[in-house]
Amino acid sequence: MTADAGSGVRQEATSQSSGFRTAVVPAAGLGTRFLPATKTVPKELLPVVDTPGIELVATEAAESGADRLIIVTSPGKDGVVAHFVEDLVLEGTLAERGKFHLLEKVRKAPGLLDVSSVVQEEPLGLGHAVAQAEAALDDDEDAIAVLLPDDLVLPWGVLEVMNRVRRKRGGSVLCAIDVPESQVSAYGVFDVRKVPDAVNPDVMRVVGMVEKPALADAPSTFAAAGRYLLDRVIFDALRRITPGAGGELQLTDAIALLIEEGHPVHVVVHRGSRHDLGNPGGYLRAAVDFALERDEYGPALREWLQLRLGPDWNPQLTEPQ
Repeated sequence: MTADAGSGVRQEATSQSSGFRTAVVPAAGLGTRFLPATKTVPKELLPVVDTPGIELVATEAAESGADRLIIVTSPGKDGVVAHFVEDLVLEGTLAERGKFHLLEKVRKAPGLLDVSSVVQEEPLGLGHAVAQAEAALDDDEDAIAVLLPDDLVLPWGVLEVMNRVRRKRGGSVLCAIDVPESQVSAYGVFDVRKVPDAVNPDVMRVVGMVEKPALADAPSTFAAAGRYLLDRVIFDALRRITPGAGGELQLTDAIALLIEEGHPVHVVVHRGSRHDLGNPGGYLRAAVDFALERDEYGPALREWLQLRLGPDWNPQLTEPQ
């Protein structure tokens, strides 16, 4: 995907900073759709093949320019942050046994970026969760990235495109996917307008958002995809909104308030894939998709899937001989 400005096209200066240093990951949920697995294991630590979802999100943030990750957790949910802490005993054991490939994997998460946490004491909504991160920011940070850990957006890189759009257009930039009409009622859907001088047609101006509309009421088929690059004014908007759907403080309501007040908001349409790690069905599809792209798992898995889905499938062939 190309940036809105395109290669070789001069970026227009804005009064906004061009980058972000901090990525915020709301991870305070209970993961009830994965019970009983999440009774003791946080949903964010469930592995997509061999890598926890939270590490995949952290890797995406780091590769997009972030040097700090703030994880919003709930009371007692410390295991998510612990994943990013060095385990010297484990590392020593792996080194002694010559398992250097595994050692490299274990060391990856602690070396990605600086990870800290803030606690959301009550489950008062996504907007409330994001608001908890404000106190942890440095005074000179004027934008944050928000990555929802339930959304696995592949290939990585959309945050970099969003950052370039913010550099040119200012304001806040959101990520969208183009969903089939039959699925629009499951998403928050953007009301968008073309940007006359946009080089990239996948960059549009957002004028509104409708949460889970009926198809007849949907302003487009562009749905929110769990990646946000938000100007710091979002925290002021979060303080001024009232509880919305479900009696919670909704991030989309704060964004809608900024739009009403003239704050520029744009969307980048991601043309790759997006998996919902927040439910078992989406999680399984993500694991298969991710495994198929891995050299160590892909060929054998592809061969087995072809056999399993073929007309000559015989379960007895999988039994030990």
